[in-house]
Amino acid sequence: MSDFGAVAAGDIVVANWRDGLPREANKQRPAIVIEAPLFAPAFPNMLLVPLTDDPGLVIPGLTVAIPPTVENGCTKPSWAISYNVTATSKARLKRTPSRITAEQLADIRRQVAVAVGAIDP
Repeated sequence: MSDFGAVAAGDIVVANWRDGLPREANKQRPAIVIEAPLFAPAFPNMLLVPLTDDPGLVIPGLTVAIPPTVENGCTKPSWAISYNVTATSKARLKRTPSRITAEQLADIRRQVAVAVGAIDP
């Protein structure tokens, strides 16, 4: 992707995480942009939290339920797996018109802070 100036926290993108190593994401999947506007537009990566429809990956307190809505474009119940936050090259991302709510974004950011030990659960 060449221009990510219009992408904002809470937007859903499609990340191409193919070529992952064992136990890493190794497919194309939706993800939520969670970064604050701290980085210059030329910074090559974005901070993302992947979405999954696999209830086996749900860790209570570290995932946010994302029920299907017109705004988020999900076609089935999904979860933002906050404990799997990652920086991903913008070259691996494709924009979508979809986004989550401000409340869901706040919950995800709080869970990321818990997962990295920045705040207590």
